[in-house]
Amino acid sequence: MEERKIRVAITHGDINGVGYEVILKTFADPTMLELCTPIVYGSPKIAAFHGKTLSIDTPFTVIRNARDAQDGKLNMLAVVDDETKIEMGTSTPESGEAAKVAIDKALEDYKAGLFDVLVTAPVSKNSIKGFNGHTNYIEHVLNDGKRGLTILTNDDLRVALVTNNVAIKDIAESITKQKIVEKATIFHQALRRDLRVSSPRIAVLALNPRCGEDGVLGDEEQTVITPAINELAEKGIQVFGPYAADDFFGRSAYYRFDGVLAMYHDQGQTPFKAVAYENGVRFTTGLDLIRTAPAHGVNYAAAGKNITDEQSLRNAIYVAIDVWRNRQNYDKPYENPLPKLYHERRDESEKVRFHKKPEE
Repeated sequence: MEERKIRVAITHGDINGVGYEVILKTFADPTMLELCTPIVYGSPKIAAFHGKTLSIDTPFTVIRNARDAQDGKLNMLAVVDDETKIEMGTSTPESGEAAKVAIDKALEDYKAGLFDVLVTAPVSKNSIKGFNGHTNYIEHVLNDGKRGLTILTNDDLRVALVTNNVAIKDIAESITKQKIVEKATIFHQALRRDLRVSSPRIAVLALNPRCGEDGVLGDEEQTVITPAINELAEKGIQVFGPYAADDFFGRSAYYRFDGVLAMYHDQGQTPFKAVAYENGVRFTTGLDLIRTAPAHGVNYAAAGKNITDEQSLRNAIYVAIDVWRNRQNYDKPYENPLPKLYHERRDESEKVRFHKKPEE
């Protein structure tokens, strides 16, 4: 049994989107406070505005430092200017700045060891200058040499991407054997350590339609993807493919695998959201920091209307906690390995003797 509740940091996301709606709805259920101690990085005043606008009466406690977070409470950490202008349903520089301030403060507190896992409400890349997604940003800020990988997950499907947020015209040249091997290796380790799949089977998707039809529609399958699969197999990682994406998802072949490695954003995101938009989770693995997020975006069109389902955020919290526990259990046997009790006693003369050519 855990000695204390897991501390879950939650950044409020874009204040003009549905972030506060799903946060307040999630913690309207008191059982969530029995599971963890939430710390929302945001603004009490902005949270109250959203609660009043949406008629969601979820109580919260205002704190000024994450160290002051109380168990059994929804802790609202004031990190954003209360006078920040709210324009519901619109991307603005102010909403982008408010989102970034929350992320930066959360990462600062993570380095100080003030929480265990991070859940990020959706943001708009358009409103944050130079921002290319949470995974890349966290990787840059932590700057510990580790590479992150985003996994989309629900009960039936886990998808990781070789490339993400890359223009279609640049995808082919962005995909290399080295990158596929790197991403698949991180994916494999995440399935084992974070999700506790003992012997993961990973399906690798093709880049071109119909797997390139023997080079007629492209040769990346022969020149890049298959060599990467072969190298991974030599390392003992179970990878299969490449599979044509349309046929693979059309036949629901993903049920036969523990994970799917897609080549680019829409190839993996589109089928995933088709089956898991309301309950799917984004999970960043490969870093020491455990970060999850709801699969949906800021959804400006639904902002302020109280029509967004909170299940995706709720699941993001569940996944973050599960991964934290899984890592603890996976790593524990390696913390204090048993000392070697027997030491071989031999000298270099033995080595010479055993390598000596026998006399004829």
